[in-house]
This record gives sequence, structure tokens and C-alpha cells, in this order.
Amino acid sequence: MTVPKERVDRMPVLFLGHGSPANAIEDNAWSRAFRALGRELPLPRGVLAVSAHWYVAGTFLTGGGRPETIHDFGGFPEALHRVEYPAPGDPALARRAARLLGDRAALRDDWGLDHGAWSVLRHLFPAADVPVVQLSLDGRLPPRGHLEMGRALAPLRDEGVLLLASGNLTHNLRLAFQAAAHGAAETPDWARRFDEGVARAVAERDHDFLVRAPEGPDGRVAHPTLDHYLPLLVAAGASGDADPVTFPITGFDLGSLSMRAVRWG
Repeated sequence: MTVPKERVDRMPVLFLGHGSPANAIEDNAWSRAFRALGRELPLPRGVLAVSAHWYVAGTFLTGGGRPETIHDFGGFPEALHRVEYPAPGDPALARRAARLLGDRAALRDDWGLDHGAWSVLRHLFPAADVPVVQLSLDGRLPPRGHLEMGRALAPLRDEGVLLLASGNLTHNLRLAFQAAAHGAAETPDWARRFDEGVARAVAERDHDFLVRAPEGPDGRVAHPTLDHYLPLLVAAGASGDADPVTFPITGFDLGSLSMRAVRWG
């Protein structure tokens, strides 16, 4: 028997390591962990999703009522390309988020939900009955600017909105695939150090460290580009000092790809 979820006064904030698009359809440790997390979440009235895969020169929100399922990948089974996640959009939520973000934010109807969003959403909310708005990462902004974006969006938590950020705490696919080709599955020291250092800073609410982390030696290896790291900063910015911090998912895929998830609240 499924127990109906109840709404809460203040929604949590999530950062998820989404990993391979195939996690959307495979029964593996990561997909099972996403589903377990979904069962623990309160019922939101909507989701504001920030994905590593909408990384553009601008701050945009999906403003349509029916966001398309974007299959922004190649080389995967046809079954994955056939997946649809038909969650409704929420133009009112998009407009509200745009107002919080200020004049730089605009609504667009030429984007939908990319795999960074729907590959985890279909496990968290498999009925696709929770409205979803996706927010872009603004490639013109420095890391601290994304932290400030999260702070601006924090009031949505008190309006029943789940802020869901999706990326990976380490994301160097070139090195991961090289290691896999040679049969190496052991997590390299740089990946473990970076993952543990960021996790410690998250728990200690050391936002200055989080902003600087990609600039260090391990950070430069962990993130040749910042697209998979910046969602963490948006989520951290939306968190509050009173939020308990937990890590509902930990571990590495492909040896060096951190799948760590963070929950605030």
C-alpha cells in the first residue's frame, strides 16, 4: 500500500550526481538510490530543476506548459531515446523565479527537460505528475554568481517548490573512459580528495571554499569545464544555516565519477 505524501512548510534542496543517461532506464545501484530518495521526499507543488546540460550565455527558464523530453546524447540504446517524461510545466512558477532572479532572467519556449533533469526526475517522481521548470546555468557568470542565483531563489522553498540541482561533484569523462578502457576501476586520489573536500565544505557551510574549489589542482582535473559543478553552487546558495545536511547517495561510477548526492533540509 502506498502512503500518500504530505506537503511540508519548507521544501528541501537537492543536488544529485546524475551520472550516465542510462541510469534513467537501468536497474542499478544509482537508479535504486534515486528511487529510494524519491520515496523519502515530501510532495512539492513544483520542481525548479538546474541541470549541467543547459549551460548557455544567459539566465533562462522554461516557460511553456508542456516541456519536451530532450534526448541530448548519443551512442545509447534506442530504448533510452524513446523515453518520455511528460511532466507539465508551470509558467507561473517560471515567471516567479524570473522575478526573483531579476532583469537578467528571461523565459524561453525552445527548451524542455534535458537528460540531466529527466533522468533523475523519472525516479524521484515516476508518475511525472509534479510540474517542472528548468533553469539554465549562465556561462557568463563566475561560480560565485551561481551561488547568488541560489540565494535569490531560496524563497521558493517556502512556496512548496523543490530546488533540484543535477551535475556531478567530479566529472572528467576523458580520464574516466581512459581508465575504463584499461580495465581500471579504482578511484584515483584526485577524485577522492576533491569529493571529500567538497563534501566537508558543504557540511561546514564553507561557501568560500566551494566557490574556489575548482581552481585548485584537484579541481582542475575534476572539472575541465564547470558545467557539472555549478549546479552544486546554486543548490548551496538556496540552503539555509538551519538546514540539516545529509549525503543520501555516495560512491563513484567509472572509477572517478562522483555520484554523491546532497540534501539540505
